[in-house]
Parts: sequence; structure tokens; C-alpha cells
Amino acid sequence: MRKAPRKIIIGVIGAGRASATGEFVARRVGQLLAEQGAVLVCGGLGGVMEAAARGCAEAGGDVIGILPGTSTMTANPYVTLPIVTNMGHARNVIIAHTAEALIAIEGEYGTLSEMAIGLKLGKTVVQLGSWSDLPDTFTAETPEQAVAIVMTAVKETETVSNEEK
Repeated sequence: MRKAPRKIIIGVIGAGRASATGEFVARRVGQLLAEQGAVLVCGGLGGVMEAAARGCAEAGGDVIGILPGTSTMTANPYVTLPIVTNMGHARNVIIAHTAEALIAIEGEYGTLSEMAIGLKLGKTVVQLGSWSDLPDTFTAETPEQAVAIVMTAVKETETVSNEEK
């Protein structure tokens, strides 16, 4: 029996109400992730989440939406795999655990919590105009640079894991 290749899952986190620039950047990040064959995981709602999901879905990628409530109907229209949690902001822990690396675009305290959890878990966290003073994160100037950083980091981690087997 042939095993299906496992896809890389990258989290895109950020403002629920994003600026026009934030939405543009997020949409491009989503598109680039899909082009790399990655699955995007996000909070499934609006702003940065919706823009990234849109870019990913339009480029043929899959989008996991970890939703705060009890209904898949709250997901933005670009989420292809909605997951209801009924956990409110506590879903941020699930997003950080599910993602192999995180890209933060703009954002407020919810984004900060996801970044902190990701860092605590030892994951690569890249910020594009989000909490630039947070230590141990990478700063990217462009969507292309952010995606390159996370994809390289995840592939390096997989290589180390395979060598340990």
C-alpha cells in the first residue's frame, strides 16, 4: 500500500480587521504557500485570515480553519477544511500546535498569543509588520521572504528528524 505524501502545514495568523496592506500581504502569502504545496491553517474568520485563505484557495491549496465557535457556517468562504472548537481564543493553542511554522501579519493580542505559543513550542515564527520587538522571531520584508523562511525551516526540521530515525 502506497503512503500518501504528508503535506506541510503553515499557520498564517494576524489581525481580524486588517489594513488594506495587511490583506494584500496575507493574500500573497496564501498564494505562495499553495504554490509550494503547503496547507494553510488559520483561525478561519476575517481580516488576515480570510485574505490568506483566499490567496491559498485561489491558487488551488487547502485551508484549515480552526474556528472559535460551534458552527462551520462562521468560516470565511475560502476555508476548505473547517474545524469547530467552541473554544473561543483558546483555539489559538490548536493553531500553534497544528502549524509547523507561523507567519504573523499585523495583529493584536490574539496574534501575540499564537506567536508566543509557537515560540514556546520551538517553532519558527516569522513576522511581517507584527510585533517586531518580540524576541526569537524572524522578520521578513516581503511575502516571498516570509514563505521562504518558513519552508526552509520546516524542510530542515524534517531532514533532521529523518536522519534521527
